[in-house]
Amino acid sequence: MYIKKSNPMVLLVLISLAFTQFSFAKPANQLNADVDKAIKKFEQETIGGGKFLSKVKGYLVFPSVIKGGFIVGGEYGEGALRVNGVTKYFYSMTSASIGYQIGAQEHSVLIAFMSEASFNNFIKSDGWEAGVDGSITVSDWGKSKDISSISYEKPIIAFIYGEKGLMAGVSIEGTKFQRILPH
Repeated sequence: MYIKKSNPMVLLVLISLAFTQFSFAKPANQLNADVDKAIKKFEQETIGGGKFLSKVKGYLVFPSVIKGGFIVGGEYGEGALRVNGVTKYFYSMTSASIGYQIGAQEHSVLIAFMSEASFNNFIKSDGWEAGVDGSITVSDWGKSKDISSISYEKPIIAFIYGEKGLMAGVSIEGTKFQRILPH
């Protein structure tokens, strides 16, 4: 009889991702303060950032997304969904991957909902997955370009900024978003 041994690292990553909303959730006031700082940084680094955010239906901000891996990788972050600058709900984002990868990185993510339909679909969902439940376009804007003047054709646009560390590639595809209740 053949008994297959499982890789303990894979098991550890999967177990930790399953319980992330309970084990890492920050207090609501701390999470809101971090989101405020991330929005200010986005507006400072991005010409037209404030004007752009005033035009969208809502936006999800993850001030600190940690990604790391050595063959098996994972990503985790907590953030808030804002409408007209007011927090409506808190969310976590998680993903796991297997493949050629090594390193660690921290970055901020801002996801803008351009259409009412995409925004409502996101809010109504119970665990939304990028690429499955909705397509997210990762914006590749030039730092000198005014983003409020760009016409986006896709209903959901993601901005990744403030990268620290070294890890090849940044992707939102396959990331799971879940509503959390911070303490």
